Amino acid sequence: MATAAGKKLEFELIDVHNPKEYNFILGHAHFIKTVEDLYEALVQSSTALKFGIAFNEASPGYEAMPVVAAAAGRKVRFDGNSRELIELAKMNAIAIGAGHTFIVFLDGGFPVNCLNAVKGVPEVCRIHCATSNPTSVVIAKTSDDEKGIMGVIDGVCPTDFETEDDKIKRHDFLRVIGYKR
Repeated sequence: MATAAGKKLEFELIDVHNPKEYNFILGHAHFIKTVEDLYEALVQSSTALKFGIAFNEASPGYEAMPVVAAAAGRKVRFDGNSRELIELAKMNAIAIGAGHTFIVFLDGGFPVNCLNAVKGVPEVCRIHCATSNPTSVVIAKTSDDEKGIMGVIDGVCPTDFETEDDKIKRHDFLRVIGYKR
C-alpha cells in the first residue's frame, strides 16, 4: 500500500515470545523516563511482584542536550527486579520494534494488581493488552524504518456460551485465587 508521501506501508504480525505463559502488559508511552516511572509504579503495587520492563525509544537522539548525549538514539531501555523477566521483555521489545512501546512481564501477581498504577504513569498513553494468552502484535511498518502497533490479537476465539456449571466454576476459581470472598 502506498501513502500520499510516497512511503510504502506494510503490515506484519509479531508473536509475543512467552514460553512460560507469564502475564504481561503491552503499552505505549512517550518519554525517556518511562522505565524508571514504570519500575516505581510496579514495585509500589506489590513488593512480592517480580517483573521485567523494556521500552523502545523512538527519538533519533538528544545531541542538542550535552548532558545526555551519551544516551542518544533509539535504544531499548530496560529495568526490573527479575533477570529472567527483564531478558524476556528486552527480547520481545526489540522483536516488536515499534517506537515508544513498552512491555512488562510479571510473576507473582496479575495485571489486575498493578494495571491502574501502570495506567497512572503520566507518560503512559495506551495499554494494548494485559494477558498471559498467546498474543500477536499487529505492526504497521513504513519504508522509512518506522513501526507502530495497530492492535493485538489476544488469545483464541470463544467456541460456546457459558453454562450454569461454567458460572459456578468461574465463581469458585475467583475465590481460590483470592479475588473474591
